[in-house]
Amino acid sequence: MSATSTTTSIQRFAQVLFAVLFLRPFLTLFIGLKVRGREHLPGDDPFILIANHSSHLDTAALLSLFPVGRLRRIRPCAAADYFERTPTISLLSRTLFNVLPIRRSGGEGEDHPIQRMREALERGDSLLLFPEGTRGRGPEMAPFKSGVAWLAQQLPEVPIVPALLTNMGRALPKGEFLPVPFFCEVRIGPPLRPRGTREEILASVRAAVESLRDGD
Repeated sequence: MSATSTTTSIQRFAQVLFAVLFLRPFLTLFIGLKVRGREHLPGDDPFILIANHSSHLDTAALLSLFPVGRLRRIRPCAAADYFERTPTISLLSRTLFNVLPIRRSGGEGEDHPIQRMREALERGDSLLLFPEGTRGRGPEMAPFKSGVAWLAQQLPEVPIVPALLTNMGRALPKGEFLPVPFFCEVRIGPPLRPRGTREEILASVRAAVESLRDGD
């Protein structure tokens, strides 16, 4: 076995161990995470799961939706300027969460954000994507960035799954580092394959996420 294969195997084992021993017990016992619409999750990769974004707990909650055996194929898109700001944070985020670091500004050619996401999907990986681009502080969603629409146009066969995260921003608000107990929920809608202009696609996927509020 090559050194690269050994390293990859260790990283996968570490991610599974972290998910089973810490992440999932924490989400279940500390914030009482509930899931509605789990039947809408695709059984195969690739797909794009989009959601609103208000807390660092969001990524953990979305990853917990999948069997640990699938985690190596699930890539949360994360801001490179934040999750690669130190070597230690970069190592932990890549190892424990399998993040796909994305530049929020700049980047050309192979390093362009859309190109990196497209290449991941073409390899058979699935993406967790927050179209707002950053965490909000309230229940209202910020405008969606155009990236998800570009991907929908370039890879129309890849389904887009809308999800709504509730109360995550209360359990761990933006700017805070210590979570507080608060019942949270993930609501998942039917997969979409939107067509049209980028503006029409953005409107369609945003409406799909917003429609999940109807259960309030």
